[in-house]
Amino acid sequence: MEFLTSSPEIHHFSELLDCSDGDEEEILICGDLELNPFDGLPYSSRYYKLMKEREELPVWNVKCTFMESLLHNQIVILSGDAKTGKSSQIPQWCAEYCLSDHYRHGVVVCTQVHKQTAVWLALRVADEMDVNIGHEVGYFVPFESCCTTETILRYCTDDMLQREMMSAPLLNSYGVIILDDVHERTVATDALLGLLKNVLVSRPELRLVILTAPHMSSKLQNYYGSVPLLRVENKHRAEVVYSCGIHKDHFSSALRLLFEIHHTKEKGDIVIFLACEQEIEQAYQMIRQEQSNLNPDLGELIPVPLYPTKQDLIPKPNQDKQKCCKKYRRKVLLTTSFGEPLIWIKNVNFVIDGGVESRKVYNPRIRADSVITQPISQSQAEMHKQILGMSSTGKLFCLYPEEFTQKEMKPHLPAKIQESNLTSTVLFLKRMDIAGLGHCDFISTPAPESLMQALEDLDYLAALDNDGNLSEFGIIMSEFPLDPQLSKSILASCEFECVDEMLTIAAMVTAPNCFLHAPPGTEEIALTRWRKFSHPAGDHLTLINVFNAFKEASAKPPSQYYSNEKWCRDYFLSCSALRMAEVIRAELVEIMKRIELPISEPDFGSKENIQSIKKSLLSGYFMHIARDVDGSGNYLMLTHRQVAQLHPFSSYSNTRRIPEWVLFHEFSISEDNSIRVVSEISPELFVELVPQYYFSNLPPSESKDILQEVINHLSPVSTTKEEEKTNHDSKENEKFPQPPTEQRCVVQ
Repeated sequence: MEFLTSSPEIHHFSELLDCSDGDEEEILICGDLELNPFDGLPYSSRYYKLMKEREELPVWNVKCTFMESLLHNQIVILSGDAKTGKSSQIPQWCAEYCLSDHYRHGVVVCTQVHKQTAVWLALRVADEMDVNIGHEVGYFVPFESCCTTETILRYCTDDMLQREMMSAPLLNSYGVIILDDVHERTVATDALLGLLKNVLVSRPELRLVILTAPHMSSKLQNYYGSVPLLRVENKHRAEVVYSCGIHKDHFSSALRLLFEIHHTKEKGDIVIFLACEQEIEQAYQMIRQEQSNLNPDLGELIPVPLYPTKQDLIPKPNQDKQKCCKKYRRKVLLTTSFGEPLIWIKNVNFVIDGGVESRKVYNPRIRADSVITQPISQSQAEMHKQILGMSSTGKLFCLYPEEFTQKEMKPHLPAKIQESNLTSTVLFLKRMDIAGLGHCDFISTPAPESLMQALEDLDYLAALDNDGNLSEFGIIMSEFPLDPQLSKSILASCEFECVDEMLTIAAMVTAPNCFLHAPPGTEEIALTRWRKFSHPAGDHLTLINVFNAFKEASAKPPSQYYSNEKWCRDYFLSCSALRMAEVIRAELVEIMKRIELPISEPDFGSKENIQSIKKSLLSGYFMHIARDVDGSGNYLMLTHRQVAQLHPFSSYSNTRRIPEWVLFHEFSISEDNSIRVVSEISPELFVELVPQYYFSNLPPSESKDILQEVINHLSPVSTTKEEEKTNHDSKENEKFPQPPTEQRCVVQ
């Protein structure tokens, strides 16, 4: 794996969520020169200091039992409360186990649900083990690797280990595989649980350790059979304060309570669980604005947004921050119920739980997500209490009455594999089928309708052959860590010679949204600044303009390097999202080179290039087409009867132009239905590139009738041209008449 040094953002994340009090001891060599078995160097004094802290963690009570279980069993399940130390300590003990066996069967890998958690844990554990990050301990997460061939303990996201299985189905380089946060029930973790059942049979020496919350332990025991189950509990139980009634506006109530706590002058950081990431962003801006109105004697409130899906958006430190500042600084961690694993601060004394969440549920019939706002589950509510497990004085404020927990909350949330688009998962399983591991015994059965829709979509994208196995095209698509539709567009761009531009689009739509919500009062300024990047052909080409402008700002002389951050602020753009797009694009270029696909020279701006980009996009996203049915921006999806409007971030919203036919990147059903990343297309281009059998399966609609008319209109013209060509060729050479070409729609 490629070795990369940690970025400044990662260093800041570690600093921001550091468990220490900031008074670091000088690193000294101990007099007895006790050697670290992992690198052969003497331990530092910091190692012993951290060892005392580690031994205070609840999980240390089961170390001996765990090591004994690991020695004699292939599978060990450890059920633990949140913040008991299992994610940091268990992997270290597994590393000791592999060391005792001289790594004969491999090293240790530990999966995490969130990228940020994998990075933070690697940094923390390297510190505790007294070794260098990127050497003995490392991490690999989407589009970033900090490992070498010598790394003995690797943290990674669950989807990255899943991708590694494509090239190494039996994961032979690992002696112990640890699946953490299994109770989060992500699609990748559930797939790993099923596939590793087969791997364990093929590799009797392999060890599988499963870390989960208590409510999931019995289900796992039933799934794996008679395996050891260890239980770890928190030392302290939080004081829970319930509300007298339901708060209709949980967002305002949570912020009001935050400021009330701050005015009491009670010390301790605060965690607020909000419903969605939009509320995180809104709360972050409101707390920063209110800061100037607060009594300076109360100290400073530092809002820290923790986005479960926008995992690279780590807030930057203030340039004027003084480390010696004596003013009290209280961190306010803003996240959703899915962001609980991101919370690593020790001195959290207050938790505010809104009790609701916005959850995306995929509907295979309309190929779109529905955003549902609903109460959190009982198991989530219990985990929110456990965040205060290290504090004997902490308080949990629930913005709902106690009876609401039993009457309105479900015991557990459904597994994400039962609520997600499974097209990428089925593509992965088809790839594993080539290695003989295609049968996956899922712990929770996916919805048959979702599986059928995934197979249908892969067939439309030409990823399957006539027998339902992966085609050569499908194998190449699976090499890209992208949505299959986006992979197909990249492959199509090789034919249409616009690879350079398509890679930029792929990077920009994969990275977090680069357009920032403008603070109140600056919306018009933001729209004016964004208008500079608008491309008349649509949002996909607008994103190319944004990326190229950012690259130009970054390419200034070294003395002005950091001016690109100011440039982003001036244009209301996210610098971290654009940097992530750079990283993603570079990785995609490497994949293209590795599998020997051609990369055309950039030609952005020419009429032919713009048309080629649209053809490439249509080759992958012909299922994402909508038409303005009334001339006022009400877009009806071609595949179903849902109506949506252009998202406010669309360049068309900015220029107030409403194209009739559009291709969109994303659509979800919510209170304000909107289609995101939209580009204008012509019906003629659509019928040229759509698979005929997809078009035939579309439900009857006015839009389909219009497209059929286009097909009927184009067919005679094409036939006439063909006849003219035939007559001309007949005059040239009577012996070789040309038969008329069959008219049909094909995937380019």
